[in-house]
Amino acid sequence: MRGWSTIANRVHHTEYTAVLPKATTLNKINIDHVVIRLAGDSGDGMQLAGNRLTHEVALAGNEFSILPNYPAEIRAPQGTVAGVSSYQIHFADFHTFTPGDTLDVLVVMNPAALKANIGDLEDGGLLICDADEFTSRSLSKAGYASDPLTDGSLERFQLFALPLTKRTTEAAAPFGLSRKDAARTKNFYALGLLSWLYDRPVQPTRDFIEGKFADRESIRDANLAAFNAGYNFGETAELFPNRFSIPSSNPTAGTYRQISGNRAIAWGLMAAAAKAGMQLFLGAYPITPASDVLHYLAAAKSQGVLTFQAEDEIAAAGVALGASFAGCLGATVTSGPGLDLKTETLGLAVMLELPLVVVDVQRGGPSTGLPTKTEQSDLLSAIFGRHGEAPMPVIAPLTPSDCFDATYEAAEMAIKYRTPVMVLSDSYLANGAEPWRIPVLTELPAIEPHFTTAPNGPDGTYLPYLRDENLARAWALPGTDGLQHRVGGLEKGETTGNVSYTPENHEKMTHIRQQKVEKVADDYAPLKVDDPGGRAKVLVLGWGSSYGAIEAAALKLRRKGKDVATLVLRNVFPLPHDLGDILKRYEKVVIPELNLGQLNLLIRSTYLIDTISYHQMRGLPMAQSELAAFLKPIIEEVSK
Repeated sequence: MRGWSTIANRVHHTEYTAVLPKATTLNKINIDHVVIRLAGDSGDGMQLAGNRLTHEVALAGNEFSILPNYPAEIRAPQGTVAGVSSYQIHFADFHTFTPGDTLDVLVVMNPAALKANIGDLEDGGLLICDADEFTSRSLSKAGYASDPLTDGSLERFQLFALPLTKRTTEAAAPFGLSRKDAARTKNFYALGLLSWLYDRPVQPTRDFIEGKFADRESIRDANLAAFNAGYNFGETAELFPNRFSIPSSNPTAGTYRQISGNRAIAWGLMAAAAKAGMQLFLGAYPITPASDVLHYLAAAKSQGVLTFQAEDEIAAAGVALGASFAGCLGATVTSGPGLDLKTETLGLAVMLELPLVVVDVQRGGPSTGLPTKTEQSDLLSAIFGRHGEAPMPVIAPLTPSDCFDATYEAAEMAIKYRTPVMVLSDSYLANGAEPWRIPVLTELPAIEPHFTTAPNGPDGTYLPYLRDENLARAWALPGTDGLQHRVGGLEKGETTGNVSYTPENHEKMTHIRQQKVEKVADDYAPLKVDDPGGRAKVLVLGWGSSYGAIEAAALKLRRKGKDVATLVLRNVFPLPHDLGDILKRYEKVVIPELNLGQLNLLIRSTYLIDTISYHQMRGLPMAQSELAAFLKPIIEEVSK
């Protein structure tokens, strides 16, 4: 790990032989950041321990970015590489753009976790293994021919092979648990050790354990004992030459919390409905990785939120659109396979010209694909993936916390322009988390539904397709006296909403619907290119969650004296008015994406410029170090 001595310090799983020389005085060293990953079987509690470490980091005032990673199978084979679950956190005293490409610290609970993750640990990095699990059987299941803890293959790391299971079961012994149940607390033992090593506040974790297991006294006490034992082991064993402290990043004053992308989406919908004075209604069908939005909103029933778990994706979209017709803020949430099924209803929403917020949390595809892994491959589907000319705005949040703002903006846009709006998140944002300054509701932009409450026609009738300055049609609640009307999927007359098959009317209505969506771009703020000094000749253009990797890669290159500009789009359809002029200012435009070049295709066809596509499709967030390496020769070439 950066900041650690590079000498090979090894502790074998024969307890504490060949240990480090015991330090007479323990040094506490200030460092600016660290990347830690905990890995084990799906049942080892890595997500829970990682989440608690994240809370500790947040309470210490650090910036952080996380990457949970877990198998797609509900019951992946135990002890195999396919069944490994991991949780990665990068925390620092500066803004963290990504969860990190490589690891400073790796904690593994079995050989399979070691095999799946060791390739990401830096030379000299800290490796903590549960030596008790490195049995001949588990080594064989993981595909090891020899024991890596003793065969010298880990010499380049700082290896601490500790009997975590033994020490955990010893700590839990007084509470009457079976050995199997006692061993399950070793995630908290490891967390206690890391909390000591990185000087994290521990009382909040103790309080969490007290609350989570309050109704199971023996489980509560065993987990507390394991956590305290791990912390005390770090304090008393004198195996580690140093402790580390990462100072607070001194955030702007305010009330903060850790927030994931899915929770931010749920709260963005709630805030928008509250601001508009409308009933929030979510129609959804459970699907990975979007289900948490349904869970969070279902838990908000006491706040007046209505949720409906439909029998399938088609029904979920239908009830959400029906709720919009009734005057609610209708929303539906899904992932790629579900979006395929919702497309007919989205075309109906375009024809009815009703507000609807559609959230697509992208995942690897096609078909079932990689349900727990991230990808950005739904962009063209979101923009063009409906039959007929059925345009709708698409917003792609940049970070987990930006999912709140993007969703709020989508609701505001849907209501103002009477159109469905797509929020294009992804698995990385959905499950990732970062510090979020909680906004004050009164400070959020106003949302006014402007329901029609009286006849608007010249002869005292109601014209449901009479339009305002935004080309948005009139919207009357069903049952409003004197405003009876009908809507449906057949083409509408220009103002009356009556069925019309005339060629002239269809062409005119098609243009109006397109022009209305294009007008959305009038509300965008001017784009801000990150181009320090204004000398760059290369622009890196991205969208959505590629933001972190792009900014981190650019920062790395600038520190080496390379001029590079960056621009990451949040509003991907319609494209911003000023984008074309910006693109003309640069000799080279590089477009990184987690797909095979979908934004690249859109930019080339729209602006008729040559661009360079850079893509990764591994089910993981983009690696900023690899992006920087790709950009470096391009920047050097144009600088000659």
